[in-house]
Amino acid sequence: MRVGMLTGGGDCPGLNAVIRAAVRKGIFHYGDEFVGFLEGWRGVLENKTMPLTIESVSGILHLGGTILRTSRTNVRKKPGGLEQCISVIQQNKLDALITIGGDDTQGVANALIEKGVKCVGVPKTIDNDLNGTDACFGFDTAVSIATEAVDRLHSTAEAHSRVIVCEVMGRDAGWIAVYSGVAGGADAILVPEVPIDLDAVIAQIKDRRARGKNFSIIVVAEGAKMPASDAKATHGSKLDEFGHERLAGIGQYVADEIEKRTGFETRSVNLGHTQRGGTPTAYDRMLATRYGAGAIDLVHQNRFGRLVVLRGTEITDIALADAISKNRTVDPKLLDLAKSLQPDLKA
Repeated sequence: MRVGMLTGGGDCPGLNAVIRAAVRKGIFHYGDEFVGFLEGWRGVLENKTMPLTIESVSGILHLGGTILRTSRTNVRKKPGGLEQCISVIQQNKLDALITIGGDDTQGVANALIEKGVKCVGVPKTIDNDLNGTDACFGFDTAVSIATEAVDRLHSTAEAHSRVIVCEVMGRDAGWIAVYSGVAGGADAILVPEVPIDLDAVIAQIKDRRARGKNFSIIVVAEGAKMPASDAKATHGSKLDEFGHERLAGIGQYVADEIEKRTGFETRSVNLGHTQRGGTPTAYDRMLATRYGAGAIDLVHQNRFGRLVVLRGTEITDIALADAISKNRTVDPKLLDLAKSLQPDLKA
């Protein structure tokens, strides 16, 4: 078969491992031929391609980013965009298309599926919030980077008797914040799923000082809402093609409020794109490899319109439409766990 492949949306560690696995299994076991579209859906619109061969995927397993590059291109907003994609897919004589991306990328794939294009999806979101799968590759790497940062912030916070607020990724779900906050021993974890209660945060900080600890670490997801307006902190007003704001600043807002209300010196740190960069962990390389191999298997089983997912320890698949129907938010039990590790000041 002749199979196309693209990576869309934000980059994340493990993308190259998916590409490599699909290509190697496809060529070695199925005799496939692969075409890679450059820069996500933009590459499909503009027919920008590269051949994916055993040679071109050699040595990429451990690399961050994506050899296919990526973009946040929404073809549904382009006049005749879907029809142009179909035309390019036909020009390249593709039997199937593997789309590696989150709900935006898969939303475009689903629109093409409804028009008869044979697509198989691979879940990619560093926020770990795609519905129907227990884990997305790249998440483990991001948590490892964020946890190391929280560990490092402890020493400088203690040295200066400061409160430090660490802002991590998480537009609609606080998976990275919860995992890195618990693993890093944060004193409070703020997520989009729960309204920020600054009074409770300040009570924890003051209680900690009363117990002889002169510093505190707060972890906040970028999508946590400001209590004064119930809005997310944004960097400017520009939206991407899928209607998303550029989120940034909730960490600084929380830090400013804490210092104003307590008098304790408070600083904020935004980890930003450092969470996306660099080599993937061994776990993410393995998970991404399983996803890539699973995707090419689905192609040869003629099971199109499906998304490869992890359920427990097994790789399986679900309808792609179900995956993009809603976000996967943090399990309330994990939020309860984080709270249980701090004193109950209301008791």
